[in-house]
Amino acid sequence: MIVVVADTSPLNYLVQIRCQDVLPALYGRVLVPKAVTEELRHSGTPAMVRRWLQRIPQWLAVREITSPPDPTLAALDPGEREAIQLAHAERADLLLMDEKIGVRLARRQGLAVTGTLGVLVQAAQRELLVMDSALGRLRATDFRCTPRVYEEARQLAQKKGWKV
Repeated sequence: MIVVVADTSPLNYLVQIRCQDVLPALYGRVLVPKAVTEELRHSGTPAMVRRWLQRIPQWLAVREITSPPDPTLAALDPGEREAIQLAHAERADLLLMDEKIGVRLARRQGLAVTGTLGVLVQAAQRELLVMDSALGRLRATDFRCTPRVYEEARQLAQKKGWKV
């Protein structure tokens, strides 16, 4: 079974665009550190995300980080730091993370990483969603991405013959 750890951002945006159910369909179970649930419960998080987290789905497992903080991750926020640490502790096959600095540090430490757009592309490949619809809803959020990257994700889905 594939072991997947998620940071806050992919969960936040997938819930906002009503695509969170692709996660168990793609990966079965997703692990998150406690710091991620704390960030998702923050008052600045969209209300729909906070409501979603009130009833944690069975496929989402919250884990405590017991190892000491990694000083090489000090520049990251708590969710990113703990997600990387949890990915190492669980020998994760994949880390879901969007933030550039966190992604760079995770990859430098040997972790495989994909973000929200990568999850959407994988879900389109498995015909779990319609890519144009999902991208349209994502654009309506505060997700930061260049128009070129959106178009590349869309073209990748179209090129492969997936639902766009």
